[in-house]
Amino acid sequence: MNLANKLTISRIILAGFFIWFLFIKGAGAKCLALAIFLAACITDYYDGYIARHTGTITAFGKLMDPIADKILILGAFLAFVEMEIVPSWMVMIIISRELVITGIRILALSQKKVLAAETGGKHKTISQMMAVVSILIFLIIRDLGFGFRHIHAAVYLMMLITVAMTLSSGVSYMVRNKDIFMG
Repeated sequence: MNLANKLTISRIILAGFFIWFLFIKGAGAKCLALAIFLAACITDYYDGYIARHTGTITAFGKLMDPIADKILILGAFLAFVEMEIVPSWMVMIIISRELVITGIRILALSQKKVLAAETGGKHKTISQMMAVVSILIFLIIRDLGFGFRHIHAAVYLMMLITVAMTLSSGVSYMVRNKDIFMG
């Protein structure tokens, strides 16, 4: 297993630690959750960078990189639903998009094709990561005893933008790969 694939697997492991610290009370635990989440995000950048620059792009990496992203991001959003920070309908849309795209990827594999992530999907992932980081910062500030009157409105607006980008990238992916599931 090459270094890029090890980084992808490390993101899945970091996701577990992130969720664990997220549910521990106190600003210190939330700071650790934020640090772990940022470390996982960095692995997302470097696994692709290393694979491209060392010529070690593999079918495993093409398939598992987006799955590792989903585990990290969906875990965060589901935790935020549990914490009553993000509405469940928003997360349901995000999960639905991810399941549909994963289904298309699996169908492509059955046809001996590997579909890599596209630019729209990468932008969607970045917007989701930014939303998670922003919410984590809000949680840290809240746990330190500070409050902001309009923070819930800001989180809601940020999540609306994230949901819109998620839907847009999903529709674009389906249109580009319609031959996989229509043909």
